[in-house]
Amino acid sequence: MSTKTAGLIIIGDEILSGRTLDKNTQTIATRLSEIGIQLRQVQIIPDVIDTIIETVKHFSPAYDYVFTTGGIGPTHDDKTAEAIAKAFHVDLVKHPDAYATLVDHYEGEENLNEGRIKMTMIPNGATLIDNPVSAAPGFKIQNVHVMAGVPNIMKGMLDNVIPTLEGGEIIKTRSIIVHKKESEIAALLQKTQEDYPQVDIGSYPRYVEGRHEVSIVIRGADEGLIESIEKRIRDKTN
Repeated sequence: MSTKTAGLIIIGDEILSGRTLDKNTQTIATRLSEIGIQLRQVQIIPDVIDTIIETVKHFSPAYDYVFTTGGIGPTHDDKTAEAIAKAFHVDLVKHPDAYATLVDHYEGEENLNEGRIKMTMIPNGATLIDNPVSAAPGFKIQNVHVMAGVPNIMKGMLDNVIPTLEGGEIIKTRSIIVHKKESEIAALLQKTQEDYPQVDIGSYPRYVEGRHEVSIVIRGADEGLIESIEKRIRDKTN
């Protein structure tokens, strides 16, 4: 089974300014890893059409799947749908199913104001991503999945996206706590990584209750190999 990769584009001035905390990356990364899709890159960008276009054009050919969060609401600064349409050289059109969904949700066409109608404008040829929380859908065009930025709405959309994705090899993770300074084990970790390039070995130092320790994380598809590497590291650090 081949490895599947993904990139995540977080769109929003409020994230970059620090006013809003990104809570979507961890959710998306965790859900993807469960089905063997590795999140390889996350980029936070502003609500600027040209920046969104440029980033989507870079991400789309680079990864099997691309996800965006943010910028598909009813206000003037929600520019993601327009930018995605331009990135793929298609028109932005009122999607009949999205329109019907919002007419039903707001109990009548007369209750659709300009902002609500804006949320029915979808790049031509895109398919909708159902929004079980607040009705206004996301959409998918080619390998790009466009979702809301509000975490509980994004999660509802992601629940509908995950079953449509083709997963890859499930990556296993093993953590080891070593009570040493990171500099004391750097050479061992470098040599181990060189000997086993098919796994990823990361080290994360911290200072706990007056002593140094390092959390070593081993990630790979072969569980037996991970166990062997874990034993090697434990034997050489005890």
